[in-house]
Amino acid sequence: MAKSLNIGMIGTGFMARVHSHAWSSVAHFFDTGYRPILKAVAARDAEKVKSFAETWGYERAETDWRKVIEADDIDAIDICVPNDMHAEIAIAAAEAGKMVLCEKPLARTEAESKPMVDAVEKAGVANMVWYNYRRIPAVTLIKNMVADGKLGTIFHYRAQFLQDWTISPDVPQGGAATWRLDVDAAGSGVTGDLLAHCLDTALWINGGISSLSAMTETFIKERKDALSGETKPVGIDDAAAVMSRFENGSLGLFESTRYARGHKAAYTLEINGEKGSLSWDLHDLNRVQYFDHGVDGAQHGWTNILVTDGDHPYLGKWWVPGLIIGYEHSFIHQVADFLDGLKSGKPAAPTFKDALETARVCDAILASGKSGKWVTL
Repeated sequence: MAKSLNIGMIGTGFMARVHSHAWSSVAHFFDTGYRPILKAVAARDAEKVKSFAETWGYERAETDWRKVIEADDIDAIDICVPNDMHAEIAIAAAEAGKMVLCEKPLARTEAESKPMVDAVEKAGVANMVWYNYRRIPAVTLIKNMVADGKLGTIFHYRAQFLQDWTISPDVPQGGAATWRLDVDAAGSGVTGDLLAHCLDTALWINGGISSLSAMTETFIKERKDALSGETKPVGIDDAAAVMSRFENGSLGLFESTRYARGHKAAYTLEINGEKGSLSWDLHDLNRVQYFDHGVDGAQHGWTNILVTDGDHPYLGKWWVPGLIIGYEHSFIHQVADFLDGLKSGKPAAPTFKDALETARVCDAILASGKSGKWVTL
């Protein structure tokens, strides 16, 4: 019989919805030995948190996250709140002996992230950061193909994450809906929000980054505060472009922006090696484009792989071949891997320590953007 795992959710926003869906769905498809129970959810707005609990089936709602952490019937804390709250909640949860799962980025800076790593390691509690794109089957397939040597020596890794939702100067900063534009709440702009996803995937697939040079830009210098109505300077980066060198000798190019008109969530990656190339597009997330230089003659060209077969990563737990899955499934896969890690004793990545490296690279990007200088990590 599966063992119950009682979940305490902190936050009621978009990511709390996605995570709640994952926790409540995983046991229907993956045999991990655990059955998550949506036990408690906390947020400051009493009416909203009560409604959220009723919608998702949480047994109780709280307006103080500390009550959830202190409760004896909670096993794991899932943090889905703005970045400036991650460290305090995660450290308190670890000190209370709870497992801790945290939305990305781990915190606003490397310095703020490091005590979180220390806390979970000192407490010996399971921990993970929600860099979900690793668990999209097509991206996992790319990781496996690179690890199997299908591309040989890697020469280039490039990734973009493009959006367009902050172009208007009328979009405010701060508040529940636009905290990502407030440097105090978010820590950074596209670097910590979008580029962090690209970097996590890149570090996982292609190894560490040894040095980089970055350009960052804030296109709109002042915005109204959503709460006070006061016009204030904007402290976050609206766009970032990065040149980098990986430890394996390959070159990396990364770009993220919220000023690419017509793009809502355009995350793409491509890897070029001596034996071939691989590419992927979030807008067609079930497909991998593969160029195999070893194919001769008239069939020499790009192959379109539809990633839906039972022998593709994770897909054996879902539908019949040819039927696709979506964005939300990557979170279910992450929960499944986390629970498998509890059973096996092998932690599921990325752990807090893994995510600390992404935070280090993000800090280097912001530092290089300000100084205009090449940075060695």
